[in-house]
Amino acid sequence: MKFSKLRPRAAVVAGTVALGLVLTACGGSSSDSGTGGSDGGSVELSFLVNSGEASEAQAKALVEAFQKENPTITVKTETRPGGGEGDNLIKTKLATGEMQDMFQYNSGSLLQAISPDQTLANMADQEWIGKLSDEYKTSVSTADGTYGVPWETAQSGGVLYNKDIYAELGLEVPTTWDEFMANSQKIKDAGKAAAIVQTYGESWTSQLWVLADFFNVTAENPDWAQEYTENKVNYSEQPAFQGFANIEAAGKSGLFNEDFASATYDEGVKMVAEGTGAQYPMLSFAVANLVQNYPDSLDKVGMFPMPGQSADSNGLTVWMPSSVYVSKSVEGAKLDAAKKFMAFMATPAACDTIETVAGASGPFVVDGCTLPDDVPALVADQQPYFDSGNTGLALEFLSPIKGPALEQITVAVGSGITSATDGAAQYDEDVTKQAQQLGLPGW
Repeated sequence: MKFSKLRPRAAVVAGTVALGLVLTACGGSSSDSGTGGSDGGSVELSFLVNSGEASEAQAKALVEAFQKENPTITVKTETRPGGGEGDNLIKTKLATGEMQDMFQYNSGSLLQAISPDQTLANMADQEWIGKLSDEYKTSVSTADGTYGVPWETAQSGGVLYNKDIYAELGLEVPTTWDEFMANSQKIKDAGKAAAIVQTYGESWTSQLWVLADFFNVTAENPDWAQEYTENKVNYSEQPAFQGFANIEAAGKSGLFNEDFASATYDEGVKMVAEGTGAQYPMLSFAVANLVQNYPDSLDKVGMFPMPGQSADSNGLTVWMPSSVYVSKSVEGAKLDAAKKFMAFMATPAACDTIETVAGASGPFVVDGCTLPDDVPALVADQQPYFDSGNTGLALEFLSPIKGPALEQITVAVGSGITSATDGAAQYDEDVTKQAQQLGLPGW
């Protein structure tokens, strides 16, 4: 099964914002978590999700909907920070045996880095696996098992932009890097908004310059991901080097908001929504924040792909959803209960719950899940690219390698601390360490 056709719709939940809160989802009666199952006893499951207003709201709604259908199962939800801090927490919990029964985490290369065959419960024999798109299943599988169920829709990476500012200044959506920089300079010269929003107060946001440019990399070399995995190409060489060059050029041109070093993701979305910022390289899951916090901006904030060097390769880089996983330490009645929750997540009822709470940032990857026609501009703007096939998977879904230091390196490059050349070389070193840890041949 391929992607469900993207019928425009609102945005979902990535919730990588580090609020450090603890959310306890209501519903169902709590009792000894070691009892229960088909004999009528109750079971309590712990569930770790990303922090952030949108993510917490989605977790609460999904748990309530599940518990309504399964009154003997209680799900207690806690949150974790995003970015590198959250990744380290996940790895530590898995290594020390302190992981919650279920947890939300990335698919693709970051999943491979936590050794799923050793740390997660295999769901390959579950009936609901057949409802998942082939692209998604690849992102949560190894040769020995399939482990995840989608937490959200697929999403795209590109540039969010304020349509009112573009209209006022008579700007056209750029299809090349030169056009993007020319637009940015005109916005800066007008003096009404920050031309390009950056939010290094949360370092993960800095990576989009490199990650969302991957469609352009594969447009030049369709085999780049395979050659990268085999250690035949790297980021110090074109076409992959261009992402580092772009962030350096934008930073040196003085196009960023003055507080780029401390601004947060939520503040970045707010800037584009309210028109104090014009453009923000980001994932389409930002629609969730718009839906919840800036509903008046849903027709004002659009999206275009990260511009490449040629208009001939103008397309969207696509991410598979983050996912829900079950820790391998879960056994007995608790494992049965966790499998019921996983099965629920692969139903139209769960998709409808996600859509109602926060919307969708792209197409669903679960068979039978569809999107309504009334969608924010950010989602509608993606439609032509999906319809025409001008989309390509992000590198992390085509290769198991993603160096953990990318966000720190891109912050340094964007801040003018490190050159693009040095940043790319540092990332190549980071990637080499990761590949060697994974035991990949050729490294």
